[in-house]
Amino acid sequence: MKPSPALCLTLAFVLAASSVIAKPKPPPPAPPPGQPTDGDWRTPDPDNVLVIDTNKGRVFVELIPTVAPQTVARIKQLTRGGVYNGRAFFRVLDNFMDQTGDPLDSGAGQSSLPNIGPEFTFRRGPATPMVVLERSGGEESGLIGSLPVQSQTMDLGLLTVDHKVDAWGVFCPGVLGMARSDDPSSGNSQFFLMRTNSQSADHGTHQIDKAYTAFGRVIAGQDVIDAIKVGEPVDAPQDQMTSVKVLADMPAASRPKVRVIDPASAWMKAEAAREQADQGPDYTVCDLHLPVRVE
Repeated sequence: MKPSPALCLTLAFVLAASSVIAKPKPPPPAPPPGQPTDGDWRTPDPDNVLVIDTNKGRVFVELIPTVAPQTVARIKQLTRGGVYNGRAFFRVLDNFMDQTGDPLDSGAGQSSLPNIGPEFTFRRGPATPMVVLERSGGEESGLIGSLPVQSQTMDLGLLTVDHKVDAWGVFCPGVLGMARSDDPSSGNSQFFLMRTNSQSADHGTHQIDKAYTAFGRVIAGQDVIDAIKVGEPVDAPQDQMTSVKVLADMPAASRPKVRVIDPASAWMKAEAAREQADQGPDYTVCDLHLPVRVE
């Protein structure tokens, strides 16, 4: 059936009118939030903080057992056994990562302990302490402690038997990963610290999310990680971890006081929203600035 002339005229008028209506401008970026208050900070569990002293400076690393319990337990066991004291950074790729933790300082060795299995992903449930800061394409990203994490949307948990979804650590700058061979169950003592985002354009071949175990993140001292001498292998003299300790094992009187911004705080949520608005569609959880205080 053909439309009537009156209907055609009405539609033409509506289309013409809509073409001259100005589209609303997007709102300007929100102003930066004020300084965090005392309630916006959290104190990491000192039993899950590594203090790595190197010849280039000191690094603080927060371990996240929620995402990789057996890996965190292994790293703390080796730390407390003194295995990491004096270990070299034997393989360092600029704009990628620093590898260490080999008793032979070559990449061919490991500790006397048996290998451990992969923890490339974990199951995230309603009780998992993840603060979601971004949602895109059916996935959610945010932080567990200081570790950047990505996961399937929790809406899918309604369809799973355990009401949980797959999640994984994201290899942003500063994230710790367990080194391994081609065998996924070959993690032992070697680990690496990221210098940059694994998904950056310069290193498209290094897509390691969900292929290596992410288990912690540098919360202070990323400049030290970035300053480690580069090489594959690194020429002598190699930079070293002169001493590695668990923060809880240091004498209370001389123990550094470490505080990190709480991702669940109002300040952090406002800051994340502002950063996302400023950077637009290319923004990822790796772009999130995470303030820290060390005294």
